[in-house]
Amino acid sequence: MFILLAVGALIGTWNMAGTIPTVVDYGIRLVSPAWFFFTATLVCALVGMVTGSSWTTAGTLGVAFVGMATVMGLSTAAAAGAVICGAYFGDKMTPLSETTILVPKLVGRGLTVGEHIRNMAWTAVPALGVSLVLFLIIGLRTRPETAASTAAAEEALERAYNVSVVCLLPLVLLVWFAARRVPPFLAILGSALFAGLLAPFTQPAAVRAFVDDPSLGPVATAAKAIFEAMAIGFVSNTGAPKVDQLFSRGGMASMLTTVWLILGALSFAAIMEHAGFLQRLLAPIVARARSRGALIMSVNASGVGLNAIAGDQYVADVLPARMFRDEFARRGLAPQVLSRAVEDSGTVTSVLVPWNTCGAYISGVLGVPTVAYLPYCFFNILSPLLDIAYGYLGFKTPGVPPEPVPTAGQPAPTGGGHDGPDD
Repeated sequence: MFILLAVGALIGTWNMAGTIPTVVDYGIRLVSPAWFFFTATLVCALVGMVTGSSWTTAGTLGVAFVGMATVMGLSTAAAAGAVICGAYFGDKMTPLSETTILVPKLVGRGLTVGEHIRNMAWTAVPALGVSLVLFLIIGLRTRPETAASTAAAEEALERAYNVSVVCLLPLVLLVWFAARRVPPFLAILGSALFAGLLAPFTQPAAVRAFVDDPSLGPVATAAKAIFEAMAIGFVSNTGAPKVDQLFSRGGMASMLTTVWLILGALSFAAIMEHAGFLQRLLAPIVARARSRGALIMSVNASGVGLNAIAGDQYVADVLPARMFRDEFARRGLAPQVLSRAVEDSGTVTSVLVPWNTCGAYISGVLGVPTVAYLPYCFFNILSPLLDIAYGYLGFKTPGVPPEPVPTAGQPAPTGGGHDGPDD
């Protein structure tokens, strides 16, 4: 929730400082509509790997790409799907991601983060490759829906904002924070504050118009602008309706509805888990999965189901990892097979559920409903399907010597067991 509120503040100050307008302006100049969705996916994948966070990527560059799509007359739903595909690929394939670190620890048995990432690549890379091809086809077949030309959009942006490389400094600072492994909340909030301090120098006219109080001096105007942009969001008053509508966004207050949804989802998930309802649902699934393919499919089905039922990504990662790890060991399947199945379902599909914490967050920051962008989340849909197919084909599902661990519902043998991590 702190990250979410910080992203709200960041969107407000980045708009006020001209960071997002500059990214949009450079984007529509450099990227043709035919290559737009392909480029958005690739760039977000690279940034996601650097930052280690799909949320940070979507809340920064993702907002800019959806803004570009709006200016260029392209589908915002497809743009959001492209952002999500790239952001979640980057999130999965970096040792900076919290879920990429968490899942191997939950699975245990000496599994390292590096082994986990290398095995995930066998589903993640093909899924991203297919997504890039599909987005390229969509881009080549797409015609802008609006009559406004790109040149007219560029002219409107230049009239409204001082577009320059200096405006990109908050983005550079955020990437630097990520490279230094600064905690995400502090990195995002720090970049938001820096953008607020930069705004009076890069966009003085926009700041004065936003505050709209001639009685205040320059310092008081800047302070009030920073506070209001972070708290309630920036409101553009350039006189260009389309520009003002596009960049009047952000603020912590704009995230409160998503915060309430997350609180409700987490409370519901806690009750479901502590009352034993979720374990009661999963135990029969573990026991009835007879073949290797059925077992891997059960993990993926559990992850997708828990994202929908419990409404939280971490529940969908933690419970299957705990419930299935002994069964995988008993059947002689390597721990990285389980960890990949958990990530391909629990982590990746969370954004496809509107009431899930991830779905609520991404929809909130991008301003696109979950049901609208879902058909374009090719990577998120393909990842669990590929993992299930690999399970039935026996492709990249390495084995290990079976361990004498109990099956679901049976007591552990006296004096035996395994050296898994503490729950």
